[in-house]
Amino acid sequence: MTAEVVNLRQFKKKQARAEKEKQAEQNRISFGRTKAEKQLTNALNEKAERSHQQGRIEKSEDDK
Repeated sequence: MTAEVVNLRQFKKKQARAEKEKQAEQNRISFGRTKAEKQLTNALNEKAERSHQQGRIEKSEDDK
C-alpha cells in the first residue's frame, strides 16, 4: 500500500489558484453589478431597515 506521490510545490500552487478563484467569485458578486442593481439593493435594504425600525418599541427614561 503506497500513497500517491505529490509534488508539494504544485500542490501549493493549485491550492493558491483555488483560493484566488474563490476570492474572484466573491469580488464578482460584490463589485460586478450595474448601477441599477446597486440602487435596487440599496432601496430594498433601506425599506427593510425602515420596516424594522417601525416595529421597535421605544422605552422612556421613566421605565428603567
